[in-house]
Amino acid sequence: MRRMQTEMNGANQTVMTEFVLLGLHDHHNLEMVLFVLCLGIYSMNVLGNALLIGLNMLDPRLHTPMYFFLSNLALMDISGTSSFVPLMLVHFLETQSTISFPGCALQMYLTLALGSTECVLLAMMACDRYVAICQPLRYSELMNRQTCMWMAVLSWGAGFANSLLQSILTWSLPFCGHNVINHFFCEILAVLKLACGNISLNALLLTVASAVVTLPPLLLILLSYVFILTAILRVPSAAGWHKAFSTCSAHLTVVVIFYGTISFMYSKPKAKDLNLDKLLALFYGVVTPSLNPIIYSLRNAEVKAATIALLRGDLLSRKMSRFPVVL
Repeated sequence: MRRMQTEMNGANQTVMTEFVLLGLHDHHNLEMVLFVLCLGIYSMNVLGNALLIGLNMLDPRLHTPMYFFLSNLALMDISGTSSFVPLMLVHFLETQSTISFPGCALQMYLTLALGSTECVLLAMMACDRYVAICQPLRYSELMNRQTCMWMAVLSWGAGFANSLLQSILTWSLPFCGHNVINHFFCEILAVLKLACGNISLNALLLTVASAVVTLPPLLLILLSYVFILTAILRVPSAAGWHKAFSTCSAHLTVVVIFYGTISFMYSKPKAKDLNLDKLLALFYGVVTPSLNPIIYSLRNAEVKAATIALLRGDLLSRKMSRFPVVL
């Protein structure tokens, strides 16, 4: 527990130089189990999402708006988990886990930014599915490359702007008391509890910002699927129903898991055992992102076909054949 004493205006002030991440150090055996589980899940997350990005780059059949947004989601999942999981795995093996003040600030900023970005991106993906099913003849016109780029920029920009605002408000508070964060990583609410100033304004702004980032995208998703369901019910053939549902089922499954986990975490009664809350946050941060490549692989024929072509070597051979061999 290292602090730096400075002399300022004749009075001593304590300036934090590092934080201690408490995690579950009182249950070391459980941490060893979590280390094995989180390492396996994180590896699957990185490999699965990297595979989706690679397939999108290699297979021309996946050069569509839906897979462009899916690649953004995969990149977001890799970045989000990588912002805290590797360090957390190291801490599982240590007797005392510390993180520097700048490191904690960066970790909090990235985890909050990428979580906020995913909320907006899922809404953009719902809009894409709405146009594909409800406006199929104008799909190429409406969802052109420039539009998709702007939608992606809006998603990333909104998430990172929200996190920047929250980070500035949080780190402008004085931290002169305890430096033990009761969590696995620098989660914003756990950090705010260490501030020795009045955090009521921060808590209010965080609640408002969270509502703005999550509720409008959720309403847009729900509205999109109301129109999609209406359009599907007008399709006369069962084959048409199946095709329309298959294009939306993977995205809808991801939305239900993402918002369902958030709703459960924040609507459930406060647990008497804080370790349970930490484990739920760990599930949300580590397990949920690893499910996306599995869902899109199992529910999407084009991804299955691209994966098989990659395993056979067809994708790489086709890609290499485009480059002339100079002798």
